[in-house]
Amino acid sequence: MHDVKAIRDDPAAFDAAMARRGLDPQAERILGFDAARRAAQTELQALQQKRNESSKAIGAAKRAGDDAAFARLSAEVSAAKDRIKTLEDDDRAATAAQTDALSTLPNAPAADTPDGADEADNVEIRRWGTPRVFDFAARDHVDLGEATGLMDFDAGAALSGARFVVLKGALARLERALAAFMLDLHTGEFGYDEVWTPALVRDAPLFGTGQLPKFADDLFKTADDRWLIPTAEVTLTNLAADRIFAPADLPLRMTAWTPCFRAEAGAAGRDTRGMLRQHQFGKVELVSIVAPDQSAAELERMTGCAEAVLQRLELPYRAMRLCAGDMGFSAEATIDLEVWLPGQDAYREISSCSTCGPFQARRMKARMKTEEGGAPVPVHTLNGSGVATGRALIAVIENHQQADGSIALPDALRPYLGGAARIDAQGAFQHG
Repeated sequence: MHDVKAIRDDPAAFDAAMARRGLDPQAERILGFDAARRAAQTELQALQQKRNESSKAIGAAKRAGDDAAFARLSAEVSAAKDRIKTLEDDDRAATAAQTDALSTLPNAPAADTPDGADEADNVEIRRWGTPRVFDFAARDHVDLGEATGLMDFDAGAALSGARFVVLKGALARLERALAAFMLDLHTGEFGYDEVWTPALVRDAPLFGTGQLPKFADDLFKTADDRWLIPTAEVTLTNLAADRIFAPADLPLRMTAWTPCFRAEAGAAGRDTRGMLRQHQFGKVELVSIVAPDQSAAELERMTGCAEAVLQRLELPYRAMRLCAGDMGFSAEATIDLEVWLPGQDAYREISSCSTCGPFQARRMKARMKTEEGGAPVPVHTLNGSGVATGRALIAVIENHQQADGSIALPDALRPYLGGAARIDAQGAFQHG
């Protein structure tokens, strides 16, 4: 959520920020609601004061036996009560209209976020590893998985429809191993606290992180008005909702593995083959709650934690700074990690790390005390994939495939797979 005072102080700057997001000017509309709200509140305060003074005068007139004054003052108080009721309704309506308008506007891009309309304008900032040159015809994850009988899209479709898969045997265990490896890395080396959260939430957490009200069509809703989470960002970040932190409490770093559920309403026809874009998938999420002056450094730190996962899995990738037009709704700066997928002969997103500044914190009422002892200020929130386990599985089997159809397993995963060194062409773990 945006700070109305900041819009009031510099409406041109706000409109310029929204223009970077591809939106028409918004300040005039927001400030119209703000002016109506403030006018109603100003008149309301004055009228309440006058009513209180008149009420005292009524008592004095009654004690003095001044019937004319008593009648006049009583009429004034009655009229004031009616007007107060109208003004309270006006205040609520203007406040609701302002909140509704602000709640659908994306975060302002940070100064170092590149301008641009879409992914073509994103900026590569570094690469790690070199895509492997195969001396045989490399296959994609669908061919590799179906050849072993361990990746079953027909079974997924029979159970649930399109964009679902059933993993079996060694591939099911590989996905579990990936999640355990990532959680152990983030908690053991990078200082994140592991958290287990619900996968069902009410409206408020999704409003807090920015999925509601604008992106309801991208979510799955249950019959009892709960929502399936699209990412653990929702639950982890909202653990800070309605809290006031002391400076010593921060940074707060949390990680969780959860199933994630997305309707993919805007992705019709995209990535229909394989596991790249599923309605249900697993992801290890990273969330940080930090002081305002720490968010830029925390974004680099968080991105480095996600990069460490890919490096230990021996997966080539590149880091991309997203342009203003390609960022998520709540982000002010984002770095995507794109892993090399031989089956697509392309880099594809596997992690997205963002700082949201105070944007989500205002929606959640998450604040921190200042060293100076003034009014609490919004914290800054960050989130990142650390990383998506399904896409990591795709990347592992495609990048480490062998000519005989087997899959070599990275050293980092072997302790989680009973010491297995590879999955053979028949789908069995092999040691040595």
